[in-house]
Amino acid sequence: EEAAAAVRAAIADEPPAEPGDGATARVGADPEIDALRTLATDARGALAALEAAERARTGLNALKVGYHRVFGYYWELPASQAGNAPPEYEPRQTLSNAQRYRDPTLAALETRILGAREQLLEAERALIERVRAQLALSGPAIARAAEAVAALDVASALAELATECGYVRPVLADGGALEIIGGRHPVVERRLPAGAFVPNDCVLGSTGLGASQTSGGADIVLLSGPNMGGKSTYLRQVALCVLLAQCGCYVPAERARVPVVDRIFSRVGAQDDIAAGQSTFMVEMVETATILHNATERSLVLLDEVGRGTATQDGLAIARAVVEHLHHRPKGTPRTLFATHFQELAALAAVLPRVQNRAVAVVDDGGEVVFLHRIVDGAADRSYGVHVAALAGLPRAVVARAQELLREAEVSAGSTAAAAAAAATRSGTAPHQASLLEADTLVRIVADVEPDALTPLEALQRLYELRAEARRQLGVEG
Repeated sequence: EEAAAAVRAAIADEPPAEPGDGATARVGADPEIDALRTLATDARGALAALEAAERARTGLNALKVGYHRVFGYYWELPASQAGNAPPEYEPRQTLSNAQRYRDPTLAALETRILGAREQLLEAERALIERVRAQLALSGPAIARAAEAVAALDVASALAELATECGYVRPVLADGGALEIIGGRHPVVERRLPAGAFVPNDCVLGSTGLGASQTSGGADIVLLSGPNMGGKSTYLRQVALCVLLAQCGCYVPAERARVPVVDRIFSRVGAQDDIAAGQSTFMVEMVETATILHNATERSLVLLDEVGRGTATQDGLAIARAVVEHLHHRPKGTPRTLFATHFQELAALAAVLPRVQNRAVAVVDDGGEVVFLHRIVDGAADRSYGVHVAALAGLPRAVVARAQELLREAEVSAGSTAAAAAAAATRSGTAPHQASLLEADTLVRIVADVEPDALTPLEALQRLYELRAEARRQLGVEG
């Protein structure tokens, strides 16, 4: 109360950010400041008041004040009244019909007018220091009040947000599954018309809430689908829901169960660091390495297209190795969302028990692609990169040529598969049976690998051997 009273008595209702930029002191708080402010803002009025007072004192009704750029303010009397000038008037200039004087009173006022702004600034600063000293005595009480107001401000803002946007109270748990049913991105949905944002479920770990359209139970979700389909938005909205829940806010979802995480790791987006001499791919690898070294079974890991910044085979090898490393952590698998365009990674769901495939739903209606922005079970069968390029405005000739080259590549891949089937027929084994036998052999080879017992170089070499075996079974050269 005392501190508030001191501020109200001394400081203006709307003071400027800096003294000198406006009226800091309240009118009546300090007589000296009031007088200096009057001089600084109304010098003409002060001179007129002094002129009237001097006329009354001397009886010289023709007396008037003026200004000369050489000797400043002066008193002026007509030549006919010059002989009646008071003795303290010091002659300064004689004209044909008038005499000009200076006296101590006028000189003092001139000094005050010329220095009024600087004196006002110093006086207001001194007043602020006096008020500050008073407030310091109540420092602990003010700090407690500020903390309480800050907490109330945050709580009321979060409550208003939850009410306006339809957020729900999450169930916080010490462990178990992360389950977000009907989750939304809190920023993106505000930029779209009401109801336009497509909500999606996310289940990582053992299920509990019974999410619709999701099997659940996986610690790692491999998310595939086209660009612009919503993969990155999905990753970000899951992270934001977890972050909001853990900081005490309601979340944009229908229901949510959020286990407390120790950290949220995110490798999303592409950027380089020219100053440090690091390419986009190098930055990606440095950030991925940080995640792999520090993520725990209580972490949430978001990886967006790891391996895209280098050659396809190298990128695929790195992406798969990253997934396997996270899956095989001795102390437990972090809850992981891994967005990728490598369709080959979908096969991991068949050999790694805690990996699940999910994809962004797309409708291809006679060559017209529609992104549904829904996350569904299963893996995407294609990336639709040429369609996205067309949407981006590439010249029609370029898009047409790209489609032609894509068809040629698909025909070539189909011919390779047909050759492998023919070879199996000639060997006396039905194609389906042969592929199953070879696939079973490859699965057994993979199952016998002990990743934790291999050095990084040995692991990479083993990966190349497995790739060579897979290519042999497919009848692909190289």
